[in-house]
Amino acid sequence: MYRVLIALLLCTGLAACASSPPPRYYAADGGPVRCADCGVVERIERVYGGDSYASGGGALLGAIIGGALGNTVGKGDGRKAATVAGAIAGGIAGNEIEKQNNRGPYYEVFVRLDDGRRAIVRQKELDGLRDGMRVLVRDNRARPL
Repeated sequence: MYRVLIALLLCTGLAACASSPPPRYYAADGGPVRCADCGVVERIERVYGGDSYASGGGALLGAIIGGALGNTVGKGDGRKAATVAGAIAGGIAGNEIEKQNNRGPYYEVFVRLDDGRRAIVRQKELDGLRDGMRVLVRDNRARPL
């Protein structure tokens, strides 16, 4: 008797742990529900090079490191000059390094949204996106639905 009860409790506990697939919502006509930021991937293009940009973080970090290293050189006014020169050189180097890191390759994902608009999203990774796939466009990224 106890064995049957224990087996029943174990089965119930394991069934409660099972995950169900996420719900899919459909319109009354059987098609998927439309949303303002949902659409279909028309095409994906890989772009090499392109615009490089810098936020200023690399220049700031480079200036701090360069100034700290320059401060270890010389004495008196020579130390001040070396600190300033190190900060300038470090800022320039940090800015260029950041630009190189932000340069392509990246992907341009062309999406035809449900409301008829078209969106072009630039992103570094595809995360499994393919032509014809339904996606959600949010925060300048296309994500599969």
